[in-house]
Amino acid sequence: AIGSGGSYALAAAKALYDHTDLSAREIVESSMKIAANICIYTNDHITLEEIL
Repeated sequence: AIGSGGSYALAAAKALYDHTDLSAREIVESSMKIAANICIYTNDHITLEEIL
């Protein structure tokens, strides 16, 4: 995890992975939103690129 909110996003992603049936994309979106809500240096303008 890189950046000021990286640890928050990683922790949220691990919890969501272990305790939900969300897709990988949904886990990423949710964990980034959680990190943005916790860390004042992380904003909520998120662009995701997905390789199919």
